[in-house]
Amino acid sequence: MINVVEFFRNLPKKKCHQCGQAMHEKADCYGNLCDECDHPAR
Repeated sequence: MINVVEFFRNLPKKKCHQCGQAMHEKADCYGNLCDECDHPAR
């Protein structure tokens, strides 16, 4: 059986749904857009 920590460590990086760039994940965020694509001025 795989260790839980290893499981989460081996998950692929989360990518922005709009532009495809790897996202810097935040602990309290479940969004699928990066900060650049989710900027209110866009």
